[in-house]
Order: sequence, then C-alpha cells, then structure tokens
Amino acid sequence: MQPRQLLPNLTFLDLYPPTADAAREVLSSLNAATPHLDPKYFYDEQGSALFDAITRTPEYYPTRTETRLLREHARAMARTLDTELTIVEPGAGGCEKARILLDQWQPRGYMPLEISRECLLDATRQLAPQYPQVQFQAVCADYSQALTVPTGHQELPRLVFFPGSTIGNFEPVARRAFLTDLRQLAGDNGFLLIGADLHKSPERLHQAYNDSAGHTAAFNLNILAHLNRRLDCGFDLDAFEHQAFYNEQQQRVEMHLQCHRDQHVQIAGESLILSAGTRVHTENSYKFSVEDFSRELVTAGFQPLSCWLDDEALFSVHLARAA
Repeated sequence: MQPRQLLPNLTFLDLYPPTADAAREVLSSLNAATPHLDPKYFYDEQGSALFDAITRTPEYYPTRTETRLLREHARAMARTLDTELTIVEPGAGGCEKARILLDQWQPRGYMPLEISRECLLDATRQLAPQYPQVQFQAVCADYSQALTVPTGHQELPRLVFFPGSTIGNFEPVARRAFLTDLRQLAGDNGFLLIGADLHKSPERLHQAYNDSAGHTAAFNLNILAHLNRRLDCGFDLDAFEHQAFYNEQQQRVEMHLQCHRDQHVQIAGESLILSAGTRVHTENSYKFSVEDFSRELVTAGFQPLSCWLDDEALFSVHLARAA
C-alpha cells in the first residue's frame, strides 16, 4: 500500500489489521487457559479519549511526571545527541509528548505509529502545519507491523521515542524481544528515548489505577465496547466489573474484567461462553528500578547514556544509543 499525501509535509500509510485477523486473535485470547485481551484493543477513538482523561486525574502520576521531565531536560538530551534526527514514535496516541521534542529539537522528520486511525489523523493534521520544516509520516498500524515499516530519511539517525509506562505492559520475555525490535528500528547509528515507571508503595499504585472519577474503570470496559463496535461480539458491559491491583510477587499492576454472569458472544463466526466468575486479564504494568531497566536496555543492544528522575523518584526517562 502506498502512502497518501494529506498535506505538503504529511503522508499517511494505513496498515490497520484486517477485521478477520483481529477476530481470530481475540477468539484465541479468550479461549486461552487464562482468558486475556491484548491492550492494543483499548485504543479506538473513545479509548484514546478515556486514556487522556486518566492522565489528567490527580491520582495518575506517570504522564504529568514524564512530561515535566521531558520539558526540563529536552535541551540536555539534544546536547547529548548532537545530531539531526528523524523521530519514530510507536504508539504515538495524540502525539502530545512528541510536541515537546518538536519544539525544542526541530528534527528533520517525525513518524508517529498508532493503531487508532482517528486519533492519529486528528493529531497529525493539527501538528503538521505547525511544523512545516518537519516531514510527517503517519502510519496506522499495531506494534508488530510498526517495527517493520520503512522509516524514510535513511541518511539520518533515527531516535525511537517510546514514552509513558507502556514498556511495562509487556511480559518479561516479550519485553526483551520488543526492546530488541526497538534496537533494530533505531538502526546501528540510532537512539532510544524511553520512559519506565518505578517501584513505589502499593497504596500509591492502587490509587493510580482506581481513580475516584472512574476513568480507568471506563477505559478498561471500553476494550469490550471497542470489540463490540469493531467485531459485533455482543459483550454486555453491565456484566463486567473493573479490577486493578498490585501483584507484589510479580512487581506489576494487573487490570482485569470480572464477569458476573454468563456471557454468550460471537467472534469470528464462533460462539463463546464466558462463565460467571471468569476474569479476563486486560493489562499488566510492570514497575522497575533504574538499575534493572538499564540492564534490560544493555541486553537488547543499547548503551545507556543518561537517565532522568523526578524529585520523588516516581518515574524515569532513559536515553540510550544503539551499541
């Protein structure tokens, strides 16, 4: 598929996975010994709006903490990099944090990769005219596709930008593989700028994932609403309850949807029964120490350069070079 030229400095490539592929994936996940859903299905237009609401709650510290770190240290990061760049951002969402880098770094190119088509198009159509010197290449895709997309500007080093606590969504084995893929995406002369959430009290974590306004609960339930809209599954959202808790042994926050009564749904032409009491695991959010996460970067083929923390050591931002 060829990119479409939307604006003089904005192209759009649509690699959104076909409905049939998504249906088979969802059916397999729900039929697993531990029923689960991939967190990427949180993010349709409604899910992106709900996550934006979460980031503005007083309980949810990661977004505002990381944003402050980026604003305070972007110029120091630029001095460390000391080169023209193309920024590639898997899971770009509304591109809010990238705006900080666009303002202070003035890169040659910016390639946001996002599974929510509407969110991606809205964000890039607003951003591109504000930065006419930057070539925008917007790609609608999930991570498995995003990491094999040609990035353009091959003559320039690429900086892979992966903010937020999204790296914590991956199980350890999958996380190692994903970080290795990010190393491949960066290229031999590239860089990685990545956020990682840090260990803290279970009470602080519980509040962050069970906000008093109920936005996180609505976000969790929207994964079913999204699948209803996209695949016509027939989930009854009133039959499910949001659950989020800290698993101390695994050092991660877990999100689940608890089913209170039998659910009969249709996916990929097959009937599926979720019995009362079934818990559908929707997301993990692992927490790290700076030392442990730095070791993971080294294992994936990166050389850590710098790390920035807030005063409370709630969150970390790591800059690394391809080793």
